[in-house]
Amino acid sequence: MKSARIVYWTTTLIIFLLEGVMPAFTSNSELAKQGFSYLGYPDYFRVMLTVFKVAGAILLVLPVVKGRVKEWVYAGFAFDFICAAASLTIVGGLSAAIIFPLVMLLILVASYVAYHKYASAKQSNTYFTKLATH
Repeated sequence: MKSARIVYWTTTLIIFLLEGVMPAFTSNSELAKQGFSYLGYPDYFRVMLTVFKVAGAILLVLPVVKGRVKEWVYAGFAFDFICAAASLTIVGGLSAAIIFPLVMLLILVASYVAYHKYASAKQSNTYFTKLATH
């Protein structure tokens, strides 16, 4: 349980920092605007995606968020990373640019697997603790 907790929080904090905090501070930069323009997306998509990334990152790190909401957050980030890799490949061909979203997808998968291991172990411990006290 301890190793699952460490993997979960480490990977989840990486996602939180790179997909929540960083976009919150850099989405209005000229570089970000040029990047979205290069991919052919309208400017409102950059703003909308930033809002969803920040909200998703916050929901991912909040321990009170569980169940379907957490599952949808993981799904949203998975779609984001897959679509980012696809967009970069379609517009720029196979290049080093697709490495970042694919690495982030792997980190997300590690977070997801560790989350379920940690939640399952936590639930088992709670169950056995209740049995022992009754």
